[in-house]
Amino acid sequence: MPPAFPASLLEWYAAHQRPLPWRARPDPYAVWVSEIMLQQTRVDTVIPYFERWLARFPDIPALAAADQRDVLTLWEGLGYYSRARNLHRAAQIVVAQHGGQLPDSVGALRKLPGIGPYTAGAIASLAFGQDEALVDGNVRRVLARLFNLEIPADSTQGMKQLWGLARQHLPAGRAADYNQGLMELGALICLSKNPDCGNCPLAEICEANQLGLQTQRPILAPKIPVPHYTVTAAVITLNGNILIAQRPTDGLLGGMWEFPGGKLDPGESLAECLAREILEELGVRIIIGEEMGIYHHAYTHFKVTLHAFGCRISPEGQSPRKIGVADFKWVRPPELSDYPMGKIDRQIAARVQNGYTPDA
Repeated sequence: MPPAFPASLLEWYAAHQRPLPWRARPDPYAVWVSEIMLQQTRVDTVIPYFERWLARFPDIPALAAADQRDVLTLWEGLGYYSRARNLHRAAQIVVAQHGGQLPDSVGALRKLPGIGPYTAGAIASLAFGQDEALVDGNVRRVLARLFNLEIPADSTQGMKQLWGLARQHLPAGRAADYNQGLMELGALICLSKNPDCGNCPLAEICEANQLGLQTQRPILAPKIPVPHYTVTAAVITLNGNILIAQRPTDGLLGGMWEFPGGKLDPGESLAECLAREILEELGVRIIIGEEMGIYHHAYTHFKVTLHAFGCRISPEGQSPRKIGVADFKWVRPPELSDYPMGKIDRQIAARVQNGYTPDA
């Protein structure tokens, strides 16, 4: 590859970089927050979350001192909630072990929750000016085309080669612009579908483009079929209050609040599933009323169809207990807004707050 590759990239990036808010504030904390938010999330979606986050938690000590519920509430809607939990936990570690200052070495950064090779390289190069490379989805695509990588780019061997290429061509002292240039090129020009090769500064030296293979690169491993699950949820009412439960802190939507329920087992009816789940999670038997909505959502590795039912506790004198949940609360409908929820549960909460009264 001619030495013009980094030079051409840097020249293009200087002229075409987007004025993103974290680029206007390249301090370590802002870089860290932006990079975590940008994982698997579009830039346009992240910008308002980033600005609200920095206004609410302006520095690492402020984040470390925050209540997890406040952290998850501010993150609500951005998805992949383990990112928020890891940010919060890592901030507490940084305060306790590093005097509130984010460490500047890749090795130390990798020891913090939620920081992998890519994020460590991003923080070290963008925030601390270190000569560290990175490979994210955009960089993977650019380099796989530029060097016509002929093995799956998402395989162990493919990623090893791409990291090697990223490091090999990194211009000393220019890691921040080099890394951001590769990511920007992938986001604006070297697109997954219909790459804009006519406006690419590297088109003449791109091996895949010269061979007419740009739309066939990167090669990726076949996708595994996404499973689909049917789940149920109970909107349990008592004297105008609604019962909500907090999910265990580990796992999907950890620490978030929900209308309790769970996944349908083979051979079960929806009512049987819901009754079993509420007994297992809260130790109470319920009377199930009318179905109050069917909701659909796609997560990273599976899809769900959720059936929500209006319910009440059967008149047997039981009180809910924390069996399969981290916590539970009886709240008035307006108070549902104070508890962080996933997308489906927020939709159910909105319907309750808009005056829907479950009939159990």
